[in-house]
Amino acid sequence: MQVPPQIDFQGMDPSVDLRQRVEDKIAKLETRFGRITSCRVVIKAPGERHKTSGLYEVNVELSLPDGRSVTAARTPPADERFRDAHFAIDECFKRARRRLQDQARRLRGQVKSHVAPPMGTVVDLHPDDGYGFVRTADARDIYFHRNSVLDDGFDKLELGARVTFAEEQGIKGPQASTVRLVGKHAMRV
Repeated sequence: MQVPPQIDFQGMDPSVDLRQRVEDKIAKLETRFGRITSCRVVIKAPGERHKTSGLYEVNVELSLPDGRSVTAARTPPADERFRDAHFAIDECFKRARRRLQDQARRLRGQVKSHVAPPMGTVVDLHPDDGYGFVRTADARDIYFHRNSVLDDGFDKLELGARVTFAEEQGIKGPQASTVRLVGKHAMRV
């Protein structure tokens, strides 16, 4: 860590035991993700007038490279286990670890991204024979069969209709599967 961790006790005297527990938790996070640049932990003593009175509140803020950060700050108002400071610290650091793992995956590019299916235009249609061709954005014509059209939509297709599809390799070359009509004529059954 580039900056020593900052541990604040609010509404209570600093505790050597709690400070050591927090430092141990921070050390465990650093072994999992060594690129934490700074850490701030706030331990709030139970308040008397707050709706979570009698419960400890722990907040963890971690700074990461590229201006990213992880924050774990939430105390369930009805969970009596948060009357114990050790439990509150453990739970907050569990949330921080999960969020840190999510950020680490994003930094490594391991988060799934949902790519929209390609769109095309029906340019050739043979209704009697049950097939047609879709022109892709890169001007290729791809074969599709009536069984590939979803929602029994083959009979609704017209020349110029916009469709989405999944391209796959067929016996005679590329073909479109899971063809779905989009736009005003697309009807869900």
